[in-house]
Amino acid sequence: MSRKVFFRIIFMSCIILLSSTLAFAGTVYWTDWTSVTTGAPGVLGTLDPGSGPINVAFSGAYSFVQTSGGVNYWNPSTPYISAVVDNAPPASDIIALSTGGTVNITFSEAVLDPLIALVSWNSNTVDFGVPIEILSFGQGFWGNGTPILNGDGDGFFGSGEVHGVIRLPGTYSAISFTHTSEGWNGFTVGVVGAGEQPPTVPEPSTMLLLGLGLLAVAGVGRRHG
Repeated sequence: MSRKVFFRIIFMSCIILLSSTLAFAGTVYWTDWTSVTTGAPGVLGTLDPGSGPINVAFSGAYSFVQTSGGVNYWNPSTPYISAVVDNAPPASDIIALSTGGTVNITFSEAVLDPLIALVSWNSNTVDFGVPIEILSFGQGFWGNGTPILNGDGDGFFGSGEVHGVIRLPGTYSAISFTHTSEGWNGFTVGVVGAGEQPPTVPEPSTMLLLGLGLLAVAGVGRRHG
């Protein structure tokens, strides 16, 4: 192998490594809410991120549930798309809350970095008790608003008609949160598909080292080409 070909291979390998560190949105598998129960837990559904179906159960007071058909409150999809989320919740499945209190969501197996999509969370004070990340928000079915993180970063206040997506970093078999009353506000739950690492932004030091490596390889290639 000539020295020119060798350095060209090294250079292209660095390019591939660099591109792999960039953030790309992942396919999100949103819960298919399938049935409402008269007793506990309340609402049942499934999601299948590619590793097999996961049962999802909701318990808590709610206003209404759409399991098959109805209004698509996830339209427009814009507030739900981000560098992490590639697709908004499909169709019309949604759980609508009204009376404030505690909500519990359980999974039949642990999930990584669960996502919660929001519709019309207006003037709600919400507390998850664990750190959350606001991934996106914007103009949705009922208007526009801004989720404002609380001082501990484990909840938010809905300023205006909040439509968007939050993430709970970590591994969870259950999610619990408290919220205050409103006319109604809706949500659903999702996860990034199995085998897809949650997109992250590369550390500045990593980007610097890769950049210096590329420059060095390019320079050596020119000297020995």
